Amino acid sequence: MSQANSQPGGKPEAHSGRLTTHVLDTVLGGPAVGMHIELYVREATSDGCANGRWLSLRSVTTNDDGRIDGPLLSGDDFKPGCYRLVFDVEGYFRARGTQLPTPAFLGKVPLDFGIADAHSHYHVPLLVSPWSYSTYRGS
Repeated sequence: MSQANSQPGGKPEAHSGRLTTHVLDTVLGGPAVGMHIELYVREATSDGCANGRWLSLRSVTTNDDGRIDGPLLSGDDFKPGCYRLVFDVEGYFRARGTQLPTPAFLGKVPLDFGIADAHSHYHVPLLVSPWSYSTYRGS
């Protein structure tokens, strides 16, 4: 174990990083309250995580601020790897009475991303309408 990964006395450092998200409704111009989100991790295989199975970790719903009450992952659960957030965009807009075609243009929006540093904050926001979305690595 390297010095960078241990505390004095040889004890391993706890992971200090975390994963958070929030959703903004660009039609409403505010937080997307009550959007269902699923979090998955990709099973590591001999070729990394390119071909592993997606394993479900959590299912959450956004609060009145369009955020999750606490990190999606933190502490020892926050590890480098390949992750996926699935946002139920169609369900969110239909629950608000938005007129959508059948099928809706956007149903469930998956965002695949990698976590390389277990000591960093990874914030994955979603800005969404029934017709478009964007994301970025926030702070």
